[in-house]
Amino acid sequence: MASGHDGGHAPTTGVAAGIPRLPSLRMTAALAAVMLALGVGVGAAIGPAPEGSLAGTSRIPWLLPTLRALAAGASRSHPAQPPAPPAPVATASVSPASPQAAPANAGSGPTSSRASSGSAGSAPASASAPAASPKPAGGAPQIKHAALPAVTSVWLIELSGATFAQALAQPAAAPYIQSQLIPKGTLLSGWSAVQGSALASETSLLTGAPPQTLDTVVEPPCPEGAAGAQCAPETAGALNAADSFLQQTVPAITTLAAYRERGLIVVTFGAVGSATASGLPAGAATVTLSTTPPSGVLLISPFARAGIRSSTAFNPASPKQSLEELLHE
Repeated sequence: MASGHDGGHAPTTGVAAGIPRLPSLRMTAALAAVMLALGVGVGAAIGPAPEGSLAGTSRIPWLLPTLRALAAGASRSHPAQPPAPPAPVATASVSPASPQAAPANAGSGPTSSRASSGSAGSAPASASAPAASPKPAGGAPQIKHAALPAVTSVWLIELSGATFAQALAQPAAAPYIQSQLIPKGTLLSGWSAVQGSALASETSLLTGAPPQTLDTVVEPPCPEGAAGAQCAPETAGALNAADSFLQQTVPAITTLAAYRERGLIVVTFGAVGSATASGLPAGAATVTLSTTPPSGVLLISPFARAGIRSSTAFNPASPKQSLEELLHE
């Protein structure tokens, strides 16, 4: 009987035919982890989980180690890719010198710079910066010319019967004029006696601030007759008489305070006549100044250039201009 059954059917060695095969334990764990993660994500999106739910935050730390252990075998054949590094957040670079870089309380700190306008971002003005010197439009430095000397005291000395050219040609007859007087002043050999007198008169009026004085000093005329032959015009005696007169007169003027402060001496030659020759009362004298021939003019002053022989011409329309060219501070 037993042999009959063995010959007609094959032996049964496994699960009965027709029953489906269950997935492996490794696959089951992987699916469970995926489903749990999906449920947690959906629950977090919907709202906070109930107190007793598995999605509560208090039970998730207990389940995560178990799920990691179950999914470890499934992920060995396919290692997970490392997560991509987070994208760098773009930050706006602010220059330290820009107003946005300054803190809101920049003006309250002890070391903060306070600008004159009161704004925290503006740069303070430097107190020690030197002031710019003004420049002319052309860029060249402006030259300041010397101002006109304030001459208020003028002495006009009128000599008799010669010229400065004759005095220079006869040094023995006029030693004081040649060796001492001319080296102290400015000689204008081309000027006439009239021009010298005009300069003296105008100079005393140029300052416009009184007191202004003009003193005219005239050499005494030559005696008449035989006594005056030794000092006749155009002779060595006339030069010697003029030289002696200047030697006494000029030092008396230069010692005055008015001369040392604001003084000018103008020396020239003219024709000095006696009273009787001119029909005037006794004791009077006359002085005739001429434009020809040029007698020459000598300027002596604290402002005059000593020892200079100038060719500057006299400008009757602008005596001030002539004086500015001759005198300086």
